[in-house]
Amino acid sequence: MSVDPLIFPDSDALARAAAVQLMELSAAAIAERGVFTLALSGGSTPKKLYTLLAHDPAFATFQWAKTQLFFGDERHVPPDHAESNYRMTKETLLSTGLVPDASVHRVFAELGDAAQAAAEYEAEIRRHFVGDARLDGVPRFDAILLGMGPDGHTASLFPGSAALQEETKWVVSNWVEKFKTDRITFTFPLLNAARTVLLLIAGADKAPMLKQVLGDTRGTYPVERVQPRDGVAVWMLDQAAAAELPSASA
Repeated sequence: MSVDPLIFPDSDALARAAAVQLMELSAAAIAERGVFTLALSGGSTPKKLYTLLAHDPAFATFQWAKTQLFFGDERHVPPDHAESNYRMTKETLLSTGLVPDASVHRVFAELGDAAQAAAEYEAEIRRHFVGDARLDGVPRFDAILLGMGPDGHTASLFPGSAALQEETKWVVSNWVEKFKTDRITFTFPLLNAARTVLLLIAGADKAPMLKQVLGDTRGTYPVERVQPRDGVAVWMLDQAAAAELPSASA
């Protein structure tokens, strides 16, 4: 892949830079369209990001009242489960009351049938995105947050999983063999319709995979397929994750 990543000294600096990016993207979207649509992700770096947005005075002017929050993937667990992305987001951001309840669109992952949860979430997205909020019929998020696992997965699109082949549905249930469970996840058609995708990748355990992904042109790993059709993908790394890249520098 031909990527010029942004590299930060540590995960704290990465989270702060991501918060600045979101402030800028939000202001631009609201100025142009009156609303900012954002799909969240789970993980330790987003947790730091959400905490900053909720509590740091530098981001006190974030226009939450004009922001619609969605989730790019979710574990097949109830919303109060320790592994729930929604629960992490609630504990760090939503519990502050900054975001109106009606603006938070969570996955009903407590449903016994993960496929039903995915279908209902796609229907929720379909209801929200109309008119010029779509690209060739596919919803256009203003920003989608993603990460990358040491195996090259992103969202809940894991190597070898069925969802990698999905071309029409926007949200699907995806069996993840390594965890013996279903996940609910955005698919590539939806991810790649976004105006901006922020890939936030931190930690030394990601360094070997990043060396392969950012030097690989074969499309081997799921994260490589994040290539917005009419938007941008911004790769934001901490120094530990970028350590094996030839041009890594803080």
